[in-house]
Amino acid sequence: DYIQKHIGWSQSTFGKSMSTHRLTNHIRKELLEIEAAPHDLEEWCDVIILGIDGAWRSGYTAPAIAAMLEAKQAKNQARVFLVPDDPTQPAEHDRTREEPV
Repeated sequence: DYIQKHIGWSQSTFGKSMSTHRLTNHIRKELLEIEAAPHDLEEWCDVIILGIDGAWRSGYTAPAIAAMLEAKQAKNQARVFLVPDDPTQPAEHDRTREEPV
């Protein structure tokens, strides 16, 4: 329901066209705001909202987005993650343990 409401609002507010550069530039801006205020939940939610916006503008429906969120989370939970000693570097999954596609 949330994703469908978001799509309706976004279409009526910004139109139906896709601008990958506009969205990715906005996400970069929001990431800088998170770096400046890492405990600000509203800034984290801005990135989530922009990601949902990019997904539907790429042609995906609300049910498809919700299903992929669940599938991707399940995939991540099944992976082994390697946490680097350097706290500024991302924790990546162990690609040597991946099943061939």
